Amino acid sequence: MKVDDDSVDSVNAVLNRLRRAQGQLAGVIAMIEAGRDCKDVVTQLAAVSKALDRAGFKIVASGMRQCMTNADANQAPMTEEELEKLFLALA
Repeated sequence: MKVDDDSVDSVNAVLNRLRRAQGQLAGVIAMIEAGRDCKDVVTQLAAVSKALDRAGFKIVASGMRQCMTNADANQAPMTEEELEKLFLALA
């Protein structure tokens, strides 16, 4: 499979979002261990969830063409129903 600059940029964007979420999650754990206020913990946990959602959406969006055409000759392209299920898994 040929990797173009757009693919590399998309992968880097996803990795950055996941690293940010990882840092936020570590912050949530530290907050709980420190006995921080529930409201603060839930607010930070919501930020982690949003970051993960955005990473997932970016993966789906950047991979849509590959999912539809599937460069791997050993697998059939994804159907519209399979793609819809993939999107809904993030909802």
